[in-house]
Amino acid sequence: MSFLMPCPHCGPRDVYEFRWGGEQSQRPAPGAPPETWGDYLYFRTNEAGEQREWWFHRAGCRRWFLAVRDTRVNEVKRTFWPGATPPTQQAPAVEDPSDV
Repeated sequence: MSFLMPCPHCGPRDVYEFRWGGEQSQRPAPGAPPETWGDYLYFRTNEAGEQREWWFHRAGCRRWFLAVRDTRVNEVKRTFWPGATPPTQQAPAVEDPSDV
């Protein structure tokens, strides 16, 4: 199923230009037990509905960003750079905070 993915740098593009990087999750502390690292590496919530995901624009700016996507209908609600406050509504393109 094809849909448009709005890259924060390049704007809306066909999803086939991107690589899905998985759900965003909290990385364990360096001294965490092996069971915690195993859960982090191999288990995902995989729930239907909105989730934050990592995406890589491999055929464009070659940058990683975060997207909030509704997995039930493949609708991308918004995209933003890591560390930035997620916008409440999707804009066609988001300015890169490092360019300001």
